[in-house]
Amino acid sequence: MTRRLPIVDLRELLLALRDNPSDRAVSRETALDRRTVQRYRHWAHQQQLLTDPLLPLETLQRRREQTLPDPLPPQNLSSVEPFRETVVRLRNENVNVRALFARLKERGYVGSYGSVYRFVKTLEPVVLDTCVRVETAPAEEAQVDFGTVGHLPDPDTGLPRKVHAFVMTLSWSRHQYVEFVFDQKLETWLRLHVRAFAFFGGCVGRITCDNLKAAIVRAAWDDPIAHRSYAECAEHYGFRIAPCRPRTPQHKGKVERGVGYVQGNFWAGRDLTSLEQANREVRDWCLSEAGLRLHGTTHERPLERFERTERDRLRPLPPTAYDLAVFKQVRLHRDNYVVFDRAFYSAPFRLIGQTLWARGGLTQVRLYDADHRCVATHERATQPGQRVTHPDHLPPHKRPGLEQTRESCREQAHAVGPATTEIVEALLADPVLERLPTAGRLVRLANRYSAPRLEAACARALRFGDPTYPTVKGILQQGLESAPDAPRRPDLRSPVYTFARSAEELFGGPGEELTWN
Repeated sequence: MTRRLPIVDLRELLLALRDNPSDRAVSRETALDRRTVQRYRHWAHQQQLLTDPLLPLETLQRRREQTLPDPLPPQNLSSVEPFRETVVRLRNENVNVRALFARLKERGYVGSYGSVYRFVKTLEPVVLDTCVRVETAPAEEAQVDFGTVGHLPDPDTGLPRKVHAFVMTLSWSRHQYVEFVFDQKLETWLRLHVRAFAFFGGCVGRITCDNLKAAIVRAAWDDPIAHRSYAECAEHYGFRIAPCRPRTPQHKGKVERGVGYVQGNFWAGRDLTSLEQANREVRDWCLSEAGLRLHGTTHERPLERFERTERDRLRPLPPTAYDLAVFKQVRLHRDNYVVFDRAFYSAPFRLIGQTLWARGGLTQVRLYDADHRCVATHERATQPGQRVTHPDHLPPHKRPGLEQTRESCREQAHAVGPATTEIVEALLADPVLERLPTAGRLVRLANRYSAPRLEAACARALRFGDPTYPTVKGILQQGLESAPDAPRRPDLRSPVYTFARSAEELFGGPGEELTWN
């Protein structure tokens, strides 16, 4: 016999042999070769199976194993058999089958590549791994995944852009939320979770996801690290993050099948023109066709199963939605700013050169040091390139000059006195040079020497006709603002010259000739 009949077919054959003595008729009835029928009739007659009561299947199976030998395997010898040792050695060296075929041809092999491939498969039979189906309780788990579905026009450029389907499937009911997006950024990932929880009206206890960068910073078998923003979102809603082990997407097989279902049953064949239209239609599809189909595993309708049992067991949503905060490590540069989302935010100057954590929410950006202490809170910038500054973050000796304006300088001078105001106004009125920095330094002398001394020094400089910053500063440094004014010296710019000798003595009398030696 060349093959062994299944035990159920063998029982049917015995019944046919009992009822019909003709092997040819039995062959037509069972579609077996007549010689096979003859061999089985001979064996059944020896075992008295045609006259005695028919044996139960278990007993018949044991009788066949004991009395009917296994069929012999085919006796065809592979053309690769003479090269067995070479094949085994090269395969142990991780040589692939295509390269192995080339090496055998170099050694005189004349057979086909298919013969080599089949021979290798007989040497290395595929061992199927055992899988265990994991079932969960209602509201215990949801699985999430992205899948590329096609292209739609970009609303900004009008050019075709790749579209990804975000799918969250509740593991117990198989009810699902689907939304199409153009990217898989962290902000998008978090926003989709918020919308999915709002769609279901609650949250599950565990989210099983892939090791995409928006969710998992470091993928590992034993110690994965979740993205800080995703971890904060999980804490806000009260779910645990359960990333699949690396390269094992079958651990979230429910949503894997869900993504394929969206691709084949919703996206394929539809005339979609925009992302907005696709999301509007897929939401209705989740609540109708997808939600009311008879699921192949649960044999129930996902939406009915969800409404009947799972909805009431979901965790209630927090009073406020998650702020969609994005965490990012940033460096505080020497100009006292960090760069976050293409805008600039100040931080205390003592932290220059250090790496900080920036938490960007919808309305605020907070900066944290290495010990997670909040060191700065800013309103979020409204446009790229904007600088958001807190004056206390700047070095004290740099702050006055940065904050100085012409109006503030006039106000400070007026608070000191009229002489100071007069000099400041003269400096600010210079039509050629910008004198604001000089005027600012002048009024800040009051911080070092006091306002009364500065006013007296300015008055003294005005009296002497030299109302400049160096003069005022020199008066204060030497303490001369209260000294009496010295007598005025003659005006050397208009000197009066007198002669000590008369002209006659110098040039001679009238009529005398002058001679030059």
